[in-house]
Amino acid sequence: MYQPKDASKSPRFCGVRTFMRLEHIQTTQDVDFVVIGVPFDTGATNRTGQRGGPQHIRNASILLRPYNPDQDIQIFQFCSGIDYGDIDVVPGNIHKTYENIERELTKILEGNITPVILGGDHSISLGNLRAFAKKFGPVSLIHFDSHSDTWDHYYGEKYMHGTPFRRAVEEGLLDVDHSIQIGMRGPLYGPEDIREARDLGFEVIPMSEVRKIGYAEVLRRIHLRVADRPAFVSFDIDFVDPAYAPGTGTPEVCGPTSYEAIELVRGLHGLNLVGFDLVEVLPNYDHGEITGGLAAAIAYEMITLIAMKKRDDQNQAILTNHVKA
Repeated sequence: MYQPKDASKSPRFCGVRTFMRLEHIQTTQDVDFVVIGVPFDTGATNRTGQRGGPQHIRNASILLRPYNPDQDIQIFQFCSGIDYGDIDVVPGNIHKTYENIERELTKILEGNITPVILGGDHSISLGNLRAFAKKFGPVSLIHFDSHSDTWDHYYGEKYMHGTPFRRAVEEGLLDVDHSIQIGMRGPLYGPEDIREARDLGFEVIPMSEVRKIGYAEVLRRIHLRVADRPAFVSFDIDFVDPAYAPGTGTPEVCGPTSYEAIELVRGLHGLNLVGFDLVEVLPNYDHGEITGGLAAAIAYEMITLIAMKKRDDQNQAILTNHVKA
């Protein structure tokens, strides 16, 4: 069983920085989840530096502890996890980077392990989804972001951080009839920027609508839309208002608070979640590790969801065996 070091025995400032002070080991044996970095930012179109995101999140994660009081669960009582390290990216070459992502994630997924992927800019999600579709077939997407990332191209380039989900639809990686995007806001070039995401098949809940209907209704619609399909969660940190997450490349005002964002992630419990990515953390613009701390907390809640699913599966197995007996 792999679990974090105990800070009462080993000070937090000691050792190599890993997420939550987990063991840094590349194995698929006796592991339920891995935290894995993809430090790639060649797909960014405004500020760059997202390649530093994975390590920045790790640095901010040292205060995380194994008991989640809000979810009332001892995470490592139910699952084992490691920090797998980073996938070797190819700066300036998005297609070779996609090949590396797909190859490494395929090995992990073949071991029935749930990845928590730390980016990097949002272009990495296409490589992630290629691996997940190979394992599960087209997956449902739960996408938290201030942008739909369904543009067709930037500067004539088809593979950027604003295009991954259009490409994923075109490649048949997504079950769009059971996919949903939440939080879109900010100035656009025209109404087609949102309309085209809907035309691709996504349900889209812009931030203005989120404020009107409330977070409980958003979660109800997520659960209704995704149902029991294998679901991949993609969380762009710019979903959160820049007052709470300034360290990102394309900040948009009028977003949710850090608390609201974490409550939305917690509310995904009960869905068939098969993987996560958390992207667009940019350390150079992160004052006092505000964004890094939030990103670490969100990844922690993603890991908590994995533990809760394991716990629920164990309880269901016990109940089934009791009924048979």
